[in-house]
Amino acid sequence: MRARQWRKLRRIFDPRDFRLANGCREFAQAPQAVVFTDFVRIYFSTRCRDPAGGGNYLSHVAFVDVAKHSFEILAVAGHTVIPLGRPGCFDEHGIFPLHVLRHGALLYGYVCGVNRRVSVPVDSAIGLAVSRDQGLTFQRVGRGPLLAASLHEPCLIADPCVRVVNDVFHMWYIFGAGWQRSGTSPTIDRIYKIGHAQSPDGVRWAKDDGRQIVSTRLGADECQAMPTVIELAGRHHMFFCYRACHDFRHNRARAYRLGHAHSDDLLSWTRDDDEMRLERSADGWDSEMLCYPNVFACDDAVYLLYNGNDFGRHGFGVAILD
Repeated sequence: MRARQWRKLRRIFDPRDFRLANGCREFAQAPQAVVFTDFVRIYFSTRCRDPAGGGNYLSHVAFVDVAKHSFEILAVAGHTVIPLGRPGCFDEHGIFPLHVLRHGALLYGYVCGVNRRVSVPVDSAIGLAVSRDQGLTFQRVGRGPLLAASLHEPCLIADPCVRVVNDVFHMWYIFGAGWQRSGTSPTIDRIYKIGHAQSPDGVRWAKDDGRQIVSTRLGADECQAMPTVIELAGRHHMFFCYRACHDFRHNRARAYRLGHAHSDDLLSWTRDDDEMRLERSADGWDSEMLCYPNVFACDDAVYLLYNGNDFGRHGFGVAILD
């Protein structure tokens, strides 16, 4: 039996071609798909400059509706999907990403909120918002997070992916192992790993606090991000991106690429990056970096959304599993 492999289709969205809400330009990061009857809605995080100054960005949620399978663009949101958090809250300075899950008649939006710090650039936590208008807008369940720093996960709780299996909510997410400088560099870089939590209702979560569930290939300082999980032929498959801790922004050899692991019980994961591998292109928009994957089924097809160079500055593309 021939092993299944990803085949790239094309870049389907470039934010420079559209007028986005909140004055956002460039960046369409961490695409997250929700399948409707006649189309696919893809949420993403985009950026504008903070009017408070300092050259900082704010990350806002937007979406694009595309036709099933052809990925022809049908509509682009021109409104605020969910406002940023209030001053001092965990999502004051951005939402990256918004992961959306159908739950009965509602859409649950798991919010990865970003807030700036002094000694390090940012911290993050995961909250919950709900949509009652088929995903056009989301309203927070509360101002605080569902998952945040804890005894063995001291910082950077982020990148939720939620699936319901046998009436149990499972969340895969990342947690910060700490921050680290390279030699005398003034830049401090984060280290994060993939973790797991369970919930009876999608609101009350119990974490496997501090347990890294996916092994590393680049050593203890490997950074793993944006897990996305799907069941194929009775086995669970996780795709994620990983990179070196330092010198990863402009060094192709140390930049983000995609990894893979599989599991038969959702708890123990075996890493095998060669299975269903997706490689960087020889040139073009995704030749230096592949990051922030999102896998989803649509009718009888399985697709993978992903960002390319410069962390998704110029949009996202799609691959199909042959």
